[in-house]
Amino acid sequence: MSNGFSSLIQADLASLTNAAQSLANSSPTIAAANQYGAQAGQHGASFAQSMQGAIEHVNAMDVEAGQKMADVDSGKSDDLVGAMLSSQDAGLSFSMLMQVRNKVMGGLDELIKLPL
Repeated sequence: MSNGFSSLIQADLASLTNAAQSLANSSPTIAAANQYGAQAGQHGASFAQSMQGAIEHVNAMDVEAGQKMADVDSGKSDDLVGAMLSSQDAGLSFSMLMQVRNKVMGGLDELIKLPL
């Protein structure tokens, strides 16, 4: 009987590890998901959908900042301050995304280590 539970736990652990790796590869964030991922009308949004929304938002911020910096570099724009602020904002958003990802992974590790 103990072997049956052990094999079920090992299967669940493998599933959780795969899910965690896929989340780690896509750089998830809880705080950004709460702020940007879920829209006001979506009360039933799943965690994965919220995280995907947060990732897309952070990526859009990075692309926008890169475009502003490219415009300043090429002389199309003289808004250096705005470009630098966008770049810093995108950097902080990515940093927040990574912090939340690390917290989620730490929580997952603690759940795995719980005794039965």
